[in-house]
Amino acid sequence: MAKRTHVSLRRLGRSTVTGVKCPIRWLGRGVVLDILLVVMLVVFNVYVAVWSGLPQEGRPGCGPWAGLVLQVVVALAMLARRTRPLAVLGVVAVSAVVMSLSMWLVPGWFLASADGAGVWVPSATPFAAYSAVVFSARPRVAWVLTGVLTLLATRLWALSFAVTASGLVLTAVPALLGMYVGARRGLIAVLTERAERAERERVLVAEQARAEERVRLAGEMHDVVTHRVSLMVLQAGALCVTASDAHARAEAEALRAAGCQALEELRDLVGVLRSPRSAVKVVGTAERDVSGSGPGLAMLVAESRAVGMEVEFREVGDGSVLAPVVARTAHRIVQEALTNVRKHAPGGSVRVDVRYEVDRVRLLVRNTAPTKPGDVELAASGSGSGLSGLRQRTELVGGTFASGPLPDGGFTVESALPTYVPTTKTWIRSGQPAASGLWGDDD
Repeated sequence: MAKRTHVSLRRLGRSTVTGVKCPIRWLGRGVVLDILLVVMLVVFNVYVAVWSGLPQEGRPGCGPWAGLVLQVVVALAMLARRTRPLAVLGVVAVSAVVMSLSMWLVPGWFLASADGAGVWVPSATPFAAYSAVVFSARPRVAWVLTGVLTLLATRLWALSFAVTASGLVLTAVPALLGMYVGARRGLIAVLTERAERAERERVLVAEQARAEERVRLAGEMHDVVTHRVSLMVLQAGALCVTASDAHARAEAEALRAAGCQALEELRDLVGVLRSPRSAVKVVGTAERDVSGSGPGLAMLVAESRAVGMEVEFREVGDGSVLAPVVARTAHRIVQEALTNVRKHAPGGSVRVDVRYEVDRVRLLVRNTAPTKPGDVELAASGSGSGLSGLRQRTELVGGTFASGPLPDGGFTVESALPTYVPTTKTWIRSGQPAASGLWGDDD
């Protein structure tokens, strides 16, 4: 198990540092660095070839220039050191073999000195060894090629302290440095992935806690609120029958109708609370629950105008496309916005824009700054959580909500709601399993 874990971590580290999944900006930076490296190597080798181009005893006339061509070819291969590190290291190893054989066959062709002094490997060797260990997906092959280069660079068959030390610095030391860098990057990648996984788990736990809280709230609403409202509706219905005064019967009938509407709203709200979270965000053309229509927004505007508010109302589209729970949510948003204007911006004008789209309904309520002194007691009434409650209610049906002050002293409320949100009835009709304890059960 430990070996398997080590292999998986090592692969993860390599996949992170090879540049396959790195951002484009890092890939561009690497290309620039590789070009600068190639230019530096070419300039260095040209300088060495020119400096060593003076006539030397035992050297062919084309000696330094043949070596320069070989060094330039190896330097150009460094452009692929990130994408093809083993191929680049192989080119360097073959060049080192050619340089070593030339000392026995044609001395002075590929080396700066005809007597063979110095290290018999290309000048790009340390960069190729480092890149192969860091970027290669097959480190064993990289170490084998590095070992061949180390053998040729140190010339163990003719030991010399200077040559051996130089050979190790040019081959083994860069490879060891690359191994350290690769291990460090792999560790950083593993720690980053672990932190991201912990964050995802934290989000999932929070989502699960919210889902459980929604189910608990749905149960409380079903067991407590619905029971009380049902009793109120029954008592109001009995009063309609037994009351002798016509005005009392009318008031009782209005109370009974309001209670029935509240039960309908609670039924949809509990259905949304208990339906799967993904269903809240569904927007489509599936069968809609048209058992009732939401309260009209025009009525809210008319009520506000009746109390002296200056309200401009514009409605675009067909409001009948809204699911009942969405229509009631839109009604609550406009209602709360108009109520806040009456409380906090007396004398200000209000503009209500409603636009029905294919899959969305967009609401905008904007008022100007107040022009009259407000009622202190009226402004202080309420719990102060109306806007936060609207935001939660909007998010519950998969919509968005935003509110805030305007530079001219006014206030704006904006919301976008899906036209269709499946509730418990929808899930039962579609054959999906529904949660127990909903309306229609025998509890």
